[in-house]
Amino acid sequence: MATQIEYTSKDGLKLYATSRGPSDAALTVLCMHGLTRNAKDFDPMIDAIGEDRYRFISVDVRGRARSQYDPNPENYTPPTYVGDMSVLLDQLGLRKVALIGTSMGGLMSMLMMKAMPERIAGVVINDIGPQVELAGLARIGGYVGAVEPLESWQAAADAVARVQADAFPGKDGAFWMEFARRTFREREDGRVILDYDPAIARSLRKIKAGMVMRFVMWRLFTAMKKAPLLVVRGEISDLFSARTAARMVSRHPAASEVVVPNVGHAPILDEPEAVAGISAFLEGLEATQ
Repeated sequence: MATQIEYTSKDGLKLYATSRGPSDAALTVLCMHGLTRNAKDFDPMIDAIGEDRYRFISVDVRGRARSQYDPNPENYTPPTYVGDMSVLLDQLGLRKVALIGTSMGGLMSMLMMKAMPERIAGVVINDIGPQVELAGLARIGGYVGAVEPLESWQAAADAVARVQADAFPGKDGAFWMEFARRTFREREDGRVILDYDPAIARSLRKIKAGMVMRFVMWRLFTAMKKAPLLVVRGEISDLFSARTAARMVSRHPAASEVVVPNVGHAPILDEPEAVAGISAFLEGLEATQ
C-alpha cells in the first residue's frame, strides 16, 4: 500500500515522495528518477519485485509531478536535488538506505556517495555513468522542455511512442499507454500535459561532455567504491556505452553489471533481467544490515 510523504526543502519548496512496503523493513530503498520522470517511474519495478520485503521510497524531485516548481530554474541541478534528499532522509529518520538511480538519479547517487557515504548501504545505477554519449544527450535535448498540452491520453501515448520507439523497439499500444500515464498528467480541461516544469531543460544545456568533465566525473566515481554497486545498462542505450559500464565495474571492488537486452535508455527495471539482478543485489545488502 502506498503512502504519501510531504516535506519542505531548505529553501521552502513543498516536495513529495511515495512510500511502498513496510515502514519497519530491514532495508529501505530510495528511488530517484531521470530528468523528465517522477516517482511513478518506479511503480513497474516495485510491482515486479514486490513490496512485502523492502520499503521503497520513490521521490518527485523539485519541478516534477506533485513537487513544487522552483521559481529559480537555476536550482534544477543534481547538487540541489541531493540537498533535498538529505532533508527527506532526516525527516524520515533514516540512518542508512540503498539507492536506485535512473539516469539523472544515478548522477544524484554518485553525489550522495561523495556527500554522505555513511548513509548509503549500496547503489543501483540505471543506464548512466561518469561518461555519457553525445548521441544520447542530443536526442534527449531534442524533446526536453517541449511541453504542449495534448487532446487525449491516446495522443499522449502516441507522442511517447514517437519519441521512445528506438529505445523500446517492438512495444505495443498498452506499453505506450502505461508509459504515458506515468509521465503525463490530466488538466482540469481534460487535456493532458507532460508532468514537469519545462524550465528543467536549462539544466540539460549546462552539461559539458568534454575531457575536463569526464575527468571530474571519473574522480567523483571513486567515491562509489565505499559501497556495493550494481550497474544496469540497456543493451542498445545511446547514452551509456558498454565500454563505460565495463570500466566502472573494473574500477570498483564490489560491482557487477546487468544488461537488459533490446532496450535503450533507460530500462524500466521491470524487465526479467533487471528484476533478478536488483532482487539479488538487495538481498545481499539486507544480509549486511
